[in-house]
Amino acid sequence: MLEELTVEEPIVELKRDPNYKKQPKRDDELWKGILEDVFEDFLRFFFPDADEIFNMEGKFSFMDKEFNRLFPPEENGVGVRYVDKLVKVHLKAGGSRFILVHIEVQGQKGVEDLGSRMFRYFYRAKDKHNVSITAFAILIDEIKSYHPKVYREEYLGTKLSYEFNTYKFLDQDEQELRENPNPFAVVALVALLALKNKNVDDEALKQIKLDLTKELIKRKVSKSKHIKIMDFLAYYVNFQNPEMMIKFEEEVEQLTGRTTPMGVREILLDRAKNEGRQEERAKAEDEKRELAREVGREIAREMLADGTPIDQVIKYTRLSKEEIEEL
Repeated sequence: MLEELTVEEPIVELKRDPNYKKQPKRDDELWKGILEDVFEDFLRFFFPDADEIFNMEGKFSFMDKEFNRLFPPEENGVGVRYVDKLVKVHLKAGGSRFILVHIEVQGQKGVEDLGSRMFRYFYRAKDKHNVSITAFAILIDEIKSYHPKVYREEYLGTKLSYEFNTYKFLDQDEQELRENPNPFAVVALVALLALKNKNVDDEALKQIKLDLTKELIKRKVSKSKHIKIMDFLAYYVNFQNPEMMIKFEEEVEQLTGRTTPMGVREILLDRAKNEGRQEERAKAEDEKRELAREVGREIAREMLADGTPIDQVIKYTRLSKEEIEEL
């Protein structure tokens, strides 16, 4: 099991406005993306001997479609953010030997017991593939006392105990994460500081993001990985004023000296300056919404193929009846 860490005060005290109210944006798609982008770092973060256990040079298989078939959306999960990943990871021994890594990121305490759900996911995946499974519950909620780690059941002399790895961001030590050279430590810092500084104003939020950018630069990751982690860092919690993102990106350029370009976002920034910032941002938002609709259509097709009633498909995909009938 993973060890729990104690929480220390932030290294830098940030100015807060007690009257300032911000709705943080922690996009589930960001979590799904970053888990894929830094998955090898995720394994090394939790398993110090990961390079001796897993074939890190091989291709990881992210089984999202299969996960949706094994675990379709549930009615009692509405309103609770779950991000689930099921990943096939080959072992160092080579050949066809592999295990499954199940990761669930939970944004808040749900109606259903987490342990019960984790166990249900385990036995369904085990029944389908009959291989070893390691599971992680990544908790990003704000309830200090909430930290489920095991599912137990007992009846008439029959006992069951299922334990799984847990990692609660609120329990982590900021300084220890700063000292950890693993790139996933920066992802963890983003989530931790978002929890500890949820009511800061835009200027203070910009300073947090710049501080985290410096932490990422220290780790000297590849250009492609730098861009992916920067996307997570930049958009995990949005600025109240969209113009602040422009200022943030400009200051990031100064920090990096353009030695680690921001890729697509840098191009969009230049276009925004020349063609009008609001127009470009509106276009980017439209593209993001269209991507979300396409994901919804793909899930809807799978649900319809499994015989799910159309009203349930509408409920869980947020597509209109007309859109579903066109599939």
